[in-house]
Formats: sequence, structure tokens, C-alpha cells
Amino acid sequence: MKYLLVIAVVGFVLWLMFGRGRGREAAAPARRARGAAAPAQPQEMVECARCGVHLPADEALADVAGRRYCSEAHRLAGPR
Repeated sequence: MKYLLVIAVVGFVLWLMFGRGRGREAAAPARRARGAAAPAQPQEMVECARCGVHLPADEALADVAGRRYCSEAHRLAGPR
């Protein structure tokens, strides 16, 4: 009976060391090196002249005066 307990404890320790704990840590750098994209750069945020919502500058619509809007409907409605 005591040998069974010793085998179980040794097996559990080996499982913690090699099976569960180190497998994830060792695989993470390999996944990153294979094809993970670099973190995105921060984008300039602008405020809609109509409703005040903030959105990325490249998604905003501008009118002839240079004011930025979140949608075509707000651009047509004009500023507040």
C-alpha cells in the first residue's frame, strides 16, 4: 500500500513538472515566433462634430470645412 502511495506522489510531481506547467510556457514562445503579428500601433482618435463619439481618424468622414463625423448621416446633418 505504501508503494502505491509513493508511486502516486512521484507521478503527480512529474505531471506537475513536465505535463502541465512547462508545456504551456514552452509552447508560447514558439507560437509567437511562428506567425503572430506585432502589436498594433496606437491610432489617432477624433471626435464626431455631431454626437461627440470618439473613433479612429482613418474611419472618420470629413466635410469641406475639415470637421470629422462618425457616419454619413451625421456629416449630412452638420455640426451641433
